[in-house]
Amino acid sequence: MFIIKNNYYLYIENTNSINLTSVKKSAKIFIIYRNNMVQENYKSVIRFRNKCKIKKFKFYVANNSRLAKLCRADGLYISSYNKKIYTNRFDNLIGSAHNFKEIYEKIKQGCNTVILSRLFQKSYKNKKNFLGVHKFNLIKKNYSINLVPLGGINSDNLLKLNLVNTKGLCLLSEIKKKPVISNRLF
Repeated sequence: MFIIKNNYYLYIENTNSINLTSVKKSAKIFIIYRNNMVQENYKSVIRFRNKCKIKKFKFYVANNSRLAKLCRADGLYISSYNKKIYTNRFDNLIGSAHNFKEIYEKIKQGCNTVILSRLFQKSYKNKKNFLGVHKFNLIKKNYSINLVPLGGINSDNLLKLNLVNTKGLCLLSEIKKKPVISNRLF
């Protein structure tokens, strides 16, 4: 069974996190470069951006408007903790949120898309809550922007994504753990 969505958002932590040759050429894929650890050389980010352009992937840089401009990224990703306003600098903004307050902040910041975290239950030490399919769909009804689910998506609950009323989905760790899942998605 395949999961058919209009957009697939993939988080990467460095340019070596994902093998672009294993993913088919598609304009449906958005790669979010979210490097919170050791900063990579900007030239390697630019090379990775060029590879994304060849594959027709959209490339977003997280929380670093200078790097996004330097590598000519397709847009900027704003984390839930980032409170800066970027409305005039970028046309395409993606934000992340965990609750109603953060969704509202991302709308004020000018985000076209908000990645709403945690769809399914995951065993984290400090984080016990999750939305579930029904609650996500109810929240989605309240907003005119594009809400995308993230969190707890794995091969066991992949088919439940067909019940989620959204045009996309977002993956963080499942692509790295099980590259086979990319065959079921893309």
